Amino acid sequence: MINLDHNATTPPSPGVVRAMERALVELWHNPSSVHRGGQAARHAVELARASVAALVNAKAREIIFTSGGTEAIDLAIRGRLESLGLARGQNGAGGALNIVTTPVEHHAIRDLCEHLSGGATSGGARGAGGGLARVEIRWAPVSREGVVDAVALAELIDANTALVVVQSANNETGTIQPIDLIIQRVRMKGARVVIDATQTVGKVPFDVRRDPCPDAVVFSPHKFHGAKGVGVLWLAPGFRVVPQVRGTQELGRRGGTENVPGIVGAGVAAEEAREWLADVSRRQEIAALRDRFEELVLTGVAGAVVNGPRDPAGAATDAARRLWNTTNIGFPRLEAEALLLLLSERGVAASAGAACSSGSLEPSPVLLAMGIDPETAHGSLRFSLGRDSTREEIERAASVVVECVGVLSRSGNVRR
Repeated sequence: MINLDHNATTPPSPGVVRAMERALVELWHNPSSVHRGGQAARHAVELARASVAALVNAKAREIIFTSGGTEAIDLAIRGRLESLGLARGQNGAGGALNIVTTPVEHHAIRDLCEHLSGGATSGGARGAGGGLARVEIRWAPVSREGVVDAVALAELIDANTALVVVQSANNETGTIQPIDLIIQRVRMKGARVVIDATQTVGKVPFDVRRDPCPDAVVFSPHKFHGAKGVGVLWLAPGFRVVPQVRGTQELGRRGGTENVPGIVGAGVAAEEAREWLADVSRRQEIAALRDRFEELVLTGVAGAVVNGPRDPAGAATDAARRLWNTTNIGFPRLEAEALLLLLSERGVAASAGAACSSGSLEPSPVLLAMGIDPETAHGSLRFSLGRDSTREEIERAASVVVECVGVLSRSGNVRR
């Protein structure tokens, strides 16, 4: 199988697998235990924490391990709201608090925001005291390339803005957001900002202490060859969140016995990512393969289009407008799900947007928010390369895509 779905998850590296095997066999004790076995497990967890922190230029004590990126997002948003008293129905004298975000966020953020606003069937956010309170959600506009309008976003901020929540790069199109400009604008308005860096950390250099710096950053090691089951939340000093899972672990910020093998694997993945990122030519090489894939598909399929920004050849530097590994291609009038199934049968793995929602028959909300017409959005697929993708794989995959589109078009399996 040619894997062009690395934005969904990446295979654990051999080094990660070896470290996790050792942890399963030798470090199986509870890291909260005071005996020698427990303290060996604790030592391994803390070494991994230091490695993960180093990847983003953080201090180890600022890192919180969770069960995944979704929980980390929930802790950052809901935990912050509860720290402000919102979950107890205390909205303050100035009116209801609000969250400013964008319609192109991962659905872990969009769905949570809709729930908190009362848009979900459960109706809102219930606090520890049982009171039901709702949060106003303000959606900042994006361009047709999916880029957030930082000026328009800042205009949505007022004295009641609890948080601004923005991704650093889009999981479906690879669009890189101007987060330095966004953070600067947010700071000028006196608000706090959470960055979802799930698709960025481990793929491009990311410094949590950038100037200006965010208040919280979320990422997931399984996106850069760690194992699933571990998420990471970095909190800036002074940014308080109320634990959503009670317990004494993670300095009291997130309860539950730590996933020692997964965390140990995350530490190795972070170390390997730091080494890989040190050589920018590696990203440039994969970006060139991505561009070659696009060229072959667009040449072979009449009417196919790339959704999102495109950089000049060789522009896979830190100033690029799109992640080096990602392309989203629309095939107007085709059904994405039918094309995905046919590609899978012929040995190519891709996605119809976010992996968590790729079973949906609806067009991607991200693409629709960008102004992509529904006919194209219905037939759009995400192809995401990995660090080990080869030219042979890419050219073979492009040939299969062209062939499969032709099969579906000739069979009449198109939208009418």
